[in-house]
Amino acid sequence: MTHVTEHPLVRGGRSAALATACVRGGVAAGLGLGALAVLVVAAWISSPYPDSGPGGALHLAAGLWLLAHGVDLVRTDTLSGLPAPLGVVPMLLAVLPVWLVHRAARDTLDAADGGDRRPPSALGAVGAVAGGYLLVAAAVVVYAESGPLPVEPLSAGLWLPAVVAGAAGAGAWTAFGRPLPEQRQAAAALRAAGLGLVTLLGGGAVVAAVSLAWHAGEAQAAYAALTGEWTGRVAVLLLVLALLPNMAVWGAAYGLGPGFTLGTGAFATPLGLVGDPAAPPFPLLAALPDDGRGGWMHGAAAAVPLVAVMLQGGRVGRSARTWTARDTALTALGAAWGCGAAVAVLSAAAGGALGTARLSAFGPVWWQTGAATVLWGACVGVPVALGVRGWGRRVPRSKRPPEPAVASAPSAVASGAPGSSGSSGSAARPVAAAGSGTPPASSGPSAPEGPVTEKAPESLPADPAGRTAGAKPAAAGPGPDDDPPYGGYDDYDPYGDSAFEPYDYLPAAWEPGAPPAPPPPPRSAD
Repeated sequence: MTHVTEHPLVRGGRSAALATACVRGGVAAGLGLGALAVLVVAAWISSPYPDSGPGGALHLAAGLWLLAHGVDLVRTDTLSGLPAPLGVVPMLLAVLPVWLVHRAARDTLDAADGGDRRPPSALGAVGAVAGGYLLVAAAVVVYAESGPLPVEPLSAGLWLPAVVAGAAGAGAWTAFGRPLPEQRQAAAALRAAGLGLVTLLGGGAVVAAVSLAWHAGEAQAAYAALTGEWTGRVAVLLLVLALLPNMAVWGAAYGLGPGFTLGTGAFATPLGLVGDPAAPPFPLLAALPDDGRGGWMHGAAAAVPLVAVMLQGGRVGRSARTWTARDTALTALGAAWGCGAAVAVLSAAAGGALGTARLSAFGPVWWQTGAATVLWGACVGVPVALGVRGWGRRVPRSKRPPEPAVASAPSAVASGAPGSSGSSGSAARPVAAAGSGTPPASSGPSAPEGPVTEKAPESLPADPAGRTAGAKPAAAGPGPDDDPPYGGYDDYDPYGDSAFEPYDYLPAAWEPGAPPAPPPPPRSAD
């Protein structure tokens, strides 16, 4: 009988999972493009002066969607007639496409794990999702070439695959539970770098917001001068909102020290504004520092990277209490390099060209901000990490282990002589403390007759053999030349505590008030 095998696509094998992942990538690209197209078409419909038909609005939507992926565009309808590049990416526009790719890759692996079909590998899922997305993106690039904002080919071939593959890889990482490297130092460095990056960007947003509030009048005048129609003002407001993450990166770069460029030959740093800025009239650009040397308010922006690297180093130090100082320093330095790499990438995305000639350089310089972040982390973050580690390794006084007790006279267990009544051996008992007023009680015939006179510790009574009162014999049992126990101390327990040991209350030989050591007892001639 012939055995009929099903095709992998029929029984839901790995090929079907990869095909589904490719479809998911294409759907993610379509959703992002459609959402932006609806927004642009709505603005075109509400505009009282439409310059082109619906085809122009769709071409503009395609160009903006590609710009959200970091692709540089070329403006052809300039006043000079020469094409001018447009490379400043509104970073808020990139949130939706990146999230859609991330979700497509994550859902592909989650659905495969919960279903009957064989799940694809992580690399296969990332490649399939990115491939489906890039197929749609390639069609959009071809469509945008005939519009007012064509794409620069080199930028499209570099940034578009990198952004899509990175977002898909992040989705696969999320599907596996966001695992970190097994090495403790690497995982701690990544966590600390993430904390430092978030703090740095948050501080940069605060710097930009404070400066914008300080120049609120200029920003309002620039906003009113751009357009007088409500539709135009809504469009400008949306553009301002899309550029807010860029301003956070600019504020972080300003606090780090390198600042940002405002055209070729113009720099804005905490030390002051150098050169003649070529800034177009725009509400957010009204927050630029004034001309001249910077004052203490401008220098206060340096508190942003200082706080960021201190938190970064503190995070490493708290994780490194059981590590060596070398491992702690290397981990803090690795966190500085990780944060610097992330800041460099964000700086490259937040800046770019706004035109030709003087506007060819606009925004933070990526390698300068990245190097400054690493330098801050190495000079401040590493010492902070070592200091926090040393502080965490200290033992509080209340938690220190108790000091070992002072060694007292060796205890001995006196065993009963053969033929004697009672038990064969009894543990040694403590003697009464000096000055307690309680005479020791005798329980055997060996106890001396008459009352026992109490004396101070420095003049303790001695037995006939010359030993100090209360001293225990050196041997476990009596020998042929040993004397019987003095005073019957074996049965004496003044405090009723069986755990009490002899001489626990007396000072040691090296402490003040200790009695002098008695001379060795004379031995009998026989």
